[in-house]
Amino acid sequence: MLMRTDPFREMDRIVQQLSGTSGTWSKPSVMPMDAYRQGDVYVIAFDLPGVSTEAIDIDVERNMLTVKAERRPAEKSDGVQMELSERPLGVFSRQIMLADTLDTERIEADYDAGVLTLRIPIAERAKPRKIAIGGESGRKQISG
Repeated sequence: MLMRTDPFREMDRIVQQLSGTSGTWSKPSVMPMDAYRQGDVYVIAFDLPGVSTEAIDIDVERNMLTVKAERRPAEKSDGVQMELSERPLGVFSRQIMLADTLDTERIEADYDAGVLTLRIPIAERAKPRKIAIGGESGRKQISG
């Protein structure tokens, strides 16, 4: 039900990790995610530790889901000298092409403990349905 749109994103993510560069609005870093089906709902979970809900933007245009977030450096008081900085900062983004069988009008989003979870229900038109055969006339009727 989900399709990756850019096969080179993973390579970019590895290069960014090794070089220590941060994502920018014009070239954001990739955020890790999991996607799975749970009954009649697709669930997508994004790791965004340290990001406030105000810094997360979720957008759906047609079947393209875009999630963008920004993690800024923590405010430091005068006299603080950074010894080690390994936590990635900057802009993170992920685009996912959603199948037509998902109901993009009813997406739910929750954010807890640094994990953004989206729940996308399967559209009613995509669910299996029974077809009844009429009496002597042989008319068919779809029930759903």
